[in-house]
Amino acid sequence: QIRVVESGGGLAQPGGSLRLSCEPSRSMLIFSQINWHRQSPGKQRELVATINNNDITDYADSVKGRFTISRDTRNNAVILQMNSLKPEDTAVYYCHARRDVEDYWGKGTQVTVSS
Repeated sequence: QIRVVESGGGLAQPGGSLRLSCEPSRSMLIFSQINWHRQSPGKQRELVATINNNDITDYADSVKGRFTISRDTRNNAVILQMNSLKPEDTAVYYCHARRDVEDYWGKGTQVTVSS
């Protein structure tokens, strides 16, 4: 069974940075796409950033210029570097890996941006 595990969440001040990591239990090369989503209380889950196996990336407008998604092939991880954090970035962040028609989700990691 394929598992996806997120790490790196925590508390940051406005303007600060956090680095999230998504580690699948199998080589990330088997996935056509790996995404980061987030969900705040009372809101729908939203797609934040995506990267495919050609390293093509895309971002939600709300995070463009602040967040960067990348693949760390040495450590078999997908990284979400979050800079210039805002209070509205507070959410549970989920990693989602897609292989053909199969979807694999992690349990999420909490990110809180507050002074």
